[in-house]
Amino acid sequence: MARISLPSLDSSLPGIPQSVLAVSMEAKYQCQQCHQVLRKPVQAQCGHRFCVHCFKLLTSSGPKPCEACRQEEIYEEPQSILNSNEAFPDNAAGREIASLPAKCISEGCSWTGCIKEYEAQHEGKCEYERVPCETCQVLILRSEKERHNERECEARTLNCKYCKVSFNFKEIKAHDEICQKFPMQCKDCGKKKIPREKFLDHSRSCAKSKTACPFSEVGCKVVIDNGKHSDHEQTSVMEHMRLILAMMSLVRLQRPEAPGLGEWQEDSGLGLYRAPEDGATATAATDGGGAAASGQTFGLDHKVRALENIVCVLNREVERSSLTLEAFSRQHRLDQDKIENLGNKVRQLERTLTMRDLQLAETDQTLRELQFCTFDGVFVWKIADFSRRRQDAVAGRTPAMFSPAFYSSKYGYKMCLRLYLNGDGTGRGTHLSLFFVVMRGKCDALLKWPFSQKVTLMLLDQNNREHIIDAFRPDILSSSIRLDGECC
Repeated sequence: MARISLPSLDSSLPGIPQSVLAVSMEAKYQCQQCHQVLRKPVQAQCGHRFCVHCFKLLTSSGPKPCEACRQEEIYEEPQSILNSNEAFPDNAAGREIASLPAKCISEGCSWTGCIKEYEAQHEGKCEYERVPCETCQVLILRSEKERHNERECEARTLNCKYCKVSFNFKEIKAHDEICQKFPMQCKDCGKKKIPREKFLDHSRSCAKSKTACPFSEVGCKVVIDNGKHSDHEQTSVMEHMRLILAMMSLVRLQRPEAPGLGEWQEDSGLGLYRAPEDGATATAATDGGGAAASGQTFGLDHKVRALENIVCVLNREVERSSLTLEAFSRQHRLDQDKIENLGNKVRQLERTLTMRDLQLAETDQTLRELQFCTFDGVFVWKIADFSRRRQDAVAGRTPAMFSPAFYSSKYGYKMCLRLYLNGDGTGRGTHLSLFFVVMRGKCDALLKWPFSQKVTLMLLDQNNREHIIDAFRPDILSSSIRLDGECC
């Protein structure tokens, strides 16, 4: 029996949705796998029809039993085994389906026609069809896809015009808060477009930025522009000296010195000599309650003010650090979302690459067949690795092998050879069996049937000494010849 190869039909889509049909769907037009309207139908050996896409997925890992045969309780091997080598395109069913009336299922679209026109002109092109955005997955009209990608998509990618870093649209505020190139404006001098990374240096050197006088520690309350510190110090020398003198006086009051031993002191206008212990007692009685108490109070107030200033500065630093930490936390969360989105894109690309690998494998198979194809009715079949192949045939792993297809002419009969290295039938185990196979071709309708051309088979001796030759004409009445046009 001849082998029937499934052509490499270009279809990566499953069946057409039943709702596209403008009439009720007949069961014979339904794919047995996806249960939709057949797209590029193929017929299996058991007679059931499948979309070519669905059939390739079913048989991608090898032959599979037909579930439809099991459900209908007509399962019978080997007819009910789905095999890509035994299926063929059902062109008759394809023509019938192509002529069925169709309509667009998109809301607002009034297109009508036939299935053939729907596939060729309207499917995947309808302006009213809602398609998911590739970035944010929101359903949008196909006609608004370009505008959505440019203006509305929340996940569209933008480039910072200052630092050129890429980020999503929803991250723009968080990025502006940490962008080191973001332009800022000095509130003191009014200068604009100062990069954030240089703003601190500008604040320290800005001529109009106000800072406290260096003599603020001794009581100067003046706040001066950065560029006018020298002028203030020159014009306020006397004032600064008085403040320093007052500070020194207070320091002396905080640390009073006792008079020397045996020193004369005045008391009530009389010059009398007092003993050291008497002087110490008098001093403690008169001055201790006033100057010492006020000096200690001033010192404590000064320390409290210094500590309050330090606490204010620390509070400002903590607040600034908290804001920066919060901004970095938001940026971290946004980065995690971006990483997750990129991971999804990578997985989608991996699936796409897998499909492309399958298509490349099919294309490679077709190219290998064309590489050995001839169109003059003469075919030389050189079998490589003969010893290993014969061992596989003897072990029963690969009993038969087929040659690439060849033709009697460009539009002639399509043929191939089937070889049993361990023999077939009565010659099994003792002979090598070679069969001539007529295959289904594209131009069979133009040829004369049944096939009656003379066939010459030769087993070539590579030493050119003795070739084994056999020639015959097919007997159209033989039981080995099928006259339905499928194979001979």
